[in-house]
Amino acid sequence: MNKPILVIKFGTASITQPNGELDENVISAIAAQVAAVHHDYNVVLVSSGAVAAGKKHLKAYNGTISERKAAAAIGNPVLLNRYSHYFAQYGIPIAQSLCERTHFSNRNQFLQLKKTYEELWASGIIPIANENDVVSDLELKFSDNDELATLIAVGFGASLLLFSTSVAGVLDKDGKIVPQIDVIDEAALGLADKKKSSLGLGGMVSKLTFARLATRMGIKVVIFGISTPDGIPLAVAGKTGTLCLPQPCSMPARKKWLASGSLVTGRVLVDAGAQQALLKRHSLLAVGVTAVQEKFERGEVVEIADENGQVIAVGRAKVSSDMLSGPDRAKKLEVAHADEIVLL
Repeated sequence: MNKPILVIKFGTASITQPNGELDENVISAIAAQVAAVHHDYNVVLVSSGAVAAGKKHLKAYNGTISERKAAAAIGNPVLLNRYSHYFAQYGIPIAQSLCERTHFSNRNQFLQLKKTYEELWASGIIPIANENDVVSDLELKFSDNDELATLIAVGFGASLLLFSTSVAGVLDKDGKIVPQIDVIDEAALGLADKKKSSLGLGGMVSKLTFARLATRMGIKVVIFGISTPDGIPLAVAGKTGTLCLPQPCSMPARKKWLASGSLVTGRVLVDAGAQQALLKRHSLLAVGVTAVQEKFERGEVVEIADENGQVIAVGRAKVSSDMLSGPDRAKKLEVAHADEIVLL
C-alpha cells in the first residue's frame, strides 16, 4: 500500500466510436498502457460509456432520464465485460465500483469506500468507477465523471490525476497544445473550448474546473489525448498533453474532504473585515455575514463568498441560517469555527 495513487478518467467520447459503439481498439490500448504503469501505482479508472453501450438495446431511445438510467443498467455489465476481457490478457483483475454523491458527502461512507479500494489494491485489482446512474437522485448527482474522478483523487490522496480527452490537451487560441499551466486561474479557464461532446456530459471547461480543485489540493493533473500512442505512460511522465502543476497544500485529509467531497447546501456573503479574518485563519462570526443567499441547517457545509459573490471558502455551520436573520442576532455568534473552514 506504499505505492502512490493514480486516477485516470475516460469520457464517453474517448472510448466510443462516432456512432456511439464502444471502441474495442481504444479499450484494448487502455489495458495495455495501464498494465505498463500498474506495477508502480495503485490505479483507479473512472470510465464513462455505460449509457452509450446500452442505449442501442432500447426501442426509440430519446435520451430521457428514465431511458438513460435503463441504458446504464444495460451498458454497465457490457462496459465492464470489455475492460475485463482486455485486462485479463495482462493478468490484471478488475472490479466495478458504482458510486453515488452521498458516498462522498457522508464521511463515514467515504471512509468505507476508501477501505474497499485499499482491499482491492492489496490484491492487485483495479477498481473501475462510474456513477450509479440507475439509482442516482437528480438532486445529488455528480456534475459528470470529471467530478467523480477528482473526488476520488482528492479524497484518497492521489499523487496524479489524468483526464483523457478526444483532443490532444488544452489548446490555445491558435489551436496549439499548451504544454504546462502553472496555476489554473481565470486566464487558464478562458482557454477552454465551451463545446461538449455529443456523447458525454463534460468538456474542457469541466476538466479545467476540476483540475483547479485537484491542483489546489496538491495533486498533479495531466489532460491528454486518448489517441496519443502510449498516451497514458507518457502522461504519467508528463511528456504529453497539458501538465497542470500541483500547488503547495498542507491540509489534513479531513479538510481536503471538507473542501471537495462534502455536499454544500448553503451560502453566505461576508464583508471585507470577515474576509480578512478568514485569511488569518480566524472563525467566521455573525457580525461579518452580510447576507444569507441559500439557507442551511446546523452541521451542514456552506459556501462563504466575498462582497463580489466570489466563493473564498467553505465551512461547516455551527448554527442554522435562521439564527443569522433579524435584529436580535448575536453579533459575536460563531457561524463556523476556524478548524471547520477551508479557504479555496
